[in-house]
Amino acid sequence: MKSNYDILGNHIRLIDNRNKDSITDRVLGINIDKFFMPSVANVIGTDLSRYKLITKGRFACNPMHVGRDERLPVALYTEDEPAIVSPAYFMFEIIDNSILNEDYLMMWFRRPEFDRFCWLRTDGSVRGGITWDDICRMKVPVPRLDKQIEIVQSYQAITDRIALKKQINDNLEATIQAIFKSMFIDYEGADYSDYIDFEFGKYPANWNLVDLDSIIDVRDGTHDSPSPTESGKYLITSRHLLPYAVDRSGAYFINETDYNKANERSKVEYGDILFSMIGTIGIISFITDREIDFAIKNVGLFRTSQNPTMRYFILSYLKSKIVENYISSYMAGSTQSYVSLNVLRKIPLILPPDEVIHRFEKQVTPLYAKMIENTHETIKLNDLKDVITTSMSSR
Repeated sequence: MKSNYDILGNHIRLIDNRNKDSITDRVLGINIDKFFMPSVANVIGTDLSRYKLITKGRFACNPMHVGRDERLPVALYTEDEPAIVSPAYFMFEIIDNSILNEDYLMMWFRRPEFDRFCWLRTDGSVRGGITWDDICRMKVPVPRLDKQIEIVQSYQAITDRIALKKQINDNLEATIQAIFKSMFIDYEGADYSDYIDFEFGKYPANWNLVDLDSIIDVRDGTHDSPSPTESGKYLITSRHLLPYAVDRSGAYFINETDYNKANERSKVEYGDILFSMIGTIGIISFITDREIDFAIKNVGLFRTSQNPTMRYFILSYLKSKIVENYISSYMAGSTQSYVSLNVLRKIPLILPPDEVIHRFEKQVTPLYAKMIENTHETIKLNDLKDVITTSMSSR
């Protein structure tokens, strides 16, 4: 253990300020990504004066679900206006900010090692809680304050860069969807004499309405549950899907035999589209990896790699209200929503003439290319963030 490590309990203390004067009725929770969010709890008829009042520079954590989520939901409150959190939350503050910086401590809380330690200390309840004493017994590196601030500034610079890239991508995505809507929903500037209505929209009479699987191959991933291994290929599910990448950090390895078996059913290639079919339905990921090191489970696969001249048209179409409304009308499942492979194959596709698709592809290709470039840069920046947080323990 490095000499600058110290017991966390020497640097933090519990506080118990209540909303006695009904200063605010804004109730917040904490998600597993360690950010405050509006509470989803039903507080109608609840005495909010019992809730804890949190102010800028203080921390709160939910100690009750660590065993279930394998993370401790903890967050630093940074807003000027106060809010309230559940009476069951731990609320705490740093004892001496000249010794330990609050943003530095929050960085430490974001480390996977911190969550692993919390998980190992959970009690035997169904959800797996953690005690305040166990949190206080953890050790944290406490270098000189100027070193802490230097680490925080480096981390924040990367975070700001990531936020900028996300904002740019959001704007590009909105531009593409506006172009798509203009050409294929509203038909602005077009002189079509007649339209045909169908359940989810309309299309010019000289265009076609076809099932999507008549244009591209549509499949789904394995329904088996291959056993995790120490090394091998990744198994990707819907929770690993990002807009233009897959998140391997939370995926586990499977062996070569299971990987090959899964790929017999649904081999993913560069330029394909993945679509979540279970739980949160309709998460879309356009595959931009040249070398594929993963198989998919319970995920739809649109093999647009086989038809690259219209891949961005199909990608944009899958993001449209037409498909959103179609999928919503065919979802099944009482406890967990899902859509079947047949539903994906029978997505009604408005098919314009080739020259219209070509015109659309020409407009949006540079926009998609920029989003993909930004996504790859963001992945590298996130890796750099991980390096910074990991190196905290060696300083």
